[in-house]
Amino acid sequence: MTTTSDRVSKAPTQQASQRVSQSVFDGSRLRVVLLVDVYDGAQQQFLEAYESLCSQVASVPGHVSDQLCQSIENPSQWLITSEWESAPPFLTWVNSEEHVRMVQPLHSCVRDTRSLRFHIVRETGGPAVPTGPGKRRLQAAPRIGDGVIRHALTFTVKPGSEATVAEILAGYTSPEPRVDDTTRLIRTSLFMHGNRVVRAIEVRGDLLAALRHVARQPEVRAVEEAINPYLEQDRDLDDPESARVFFTRAALPAVHHVTAGQESPEAVRHALYYPAREGRGMQLAELLARQDEAAADDPRGPVLRSTIFQRDDVVMRLVDVRGPLDGDPGPVLGLTEHGRAAELTALLDGEALGVDGPALRDSSPAHLLAVSRMDLVTDRRAPEA
Repeated sequence: MTTTSDRVSKAPTQQASQRVSQSVFDGSRLRVVLLVDVYDGAQQQFLEAYESLCSQVASVPGHVSDQLCQSIENPSQWLITSEWESAPPFLTWVNSEEHVRMVQPLHSCVRDTRSLRFHIVRETGGPAVPTGPGKRRLQAAPRIGDGVIRHALTFTVKPGSEATVAEILAGYTSPEPRVDDTTRLIRTSLFMHGNRVVRAIEVRGDLLAALRHVARQPEVRAVEEAINPYLEQDRDLDDPESARVFFTRAALPAVHHVTAGQESPEAVRHALYYPAREGRGMQLAELLARQDEAAADDPRGPVLRSTIFQRDDVVMRLVDVRGPLDGDPGPVLGLTEHGRAAELTALLDGEALGVDGPALRDSSPAHLLAVSRMDLVTDRRAPEA
C-alpha cells in the first residue's frame, strides 16, 4: 500500500484559480457517501462485514469519522458516510491494494454500490471550525464546471503485444453515444506509452450509467474480449468478481482540471505519462496541478485545458494544445517555471518511463516531453458533442 502522503503539502493551498473546475488539492475536508443495496436477507452479514471494515478504516491516516445508516423505508438500502481531513489521504487509501482486499467480504452480500465524494463548502449547527494553517477547513468557494465528467482507465499489456493491441483498440466501432435522457458520451481518447494503455472518457450526465452503458455495447465487448489474451492482469469478463477487481484496479480518476477559457479550431489533444517513484504519485500530481493553474492564467500560453489523472504511482495529463506540441514544451509538460523541471524529474520513475538514470537526469523540457509523450491510438468525438 502506498502510504498516505506526509510528502504532499500539509498546509492548505492558496485559493485556487477560478479557471480550476475540479481539484483535490485545496486542503478542504472531504465527505464520502456510499449508497449500498444489500441482497434480501443479507443485512446481518453486511453489518458484520461493515464492522470489521470500520475497525480497520479507523486507523487509516486522514480518516476522521464515519456513520452507517439503514433506510426507514427499505431495509435493503444502506448509507455509509465518512469524513476525511482532505481528499488526498482518502484517495490514497481507496485506490490501494489494501482497500481492494479490505472490502472483499462486502461483495458477497451487496447487490450494488454507488460512491460519491464531496468537498465540504458550508456547515451549520455547531461552533465554527478553525480554518487556520493545519486546521480542518471548508472549500473556500464553489467551483464552476462545464458539466463534463472526466475519467480514465489504465492497464498494461504483455511486452511485445503493443502493436497488436493498438490495432485492436483503434479499429472498433464507436458505441451509441446516447445513454439515456440525461447522459451522453462526449469523447473517448486512447493512448499508449510502451505497454501501458490509457483510455480517457468524457461524459455529460451520470458517469456510472455511461460506464455501464459502454460495457453492454457488443462492439466494445468484442474489443475487450479480443485484448484479453494480451493483458498482464488476467480477467474473465463473464465472472462479475473478476471483472470488478480488474476495473477497480484500472480506474484512473481525474484529480485536477483547469481550462484557459479559450477555444481554438487548431487545438490538438495529447497525453503525457508521469510514472512516479514509489509513494510519490500524489505529490507529483499536486506539483503538476499547481503548474497547470499558472499556465491557465497566461492568455498567450499553448495549453487550452489540462486534466490530471492519478492512481497510486501512475500519473497522466491529458492536454489540449494550441499550436505545435514542441513549440513551447514547458507549459505543455506542466512546467511554467524553469526550476520545476528538476523537481519533476526527481519524482519520476525512470525505469517505468523506459529510460536509465543518466537519461532521466536530463531535465530539459524537450527531453522530458520526448520520454513522457504517449502515442495516440484513437481520439473520437460523439456527433454534436
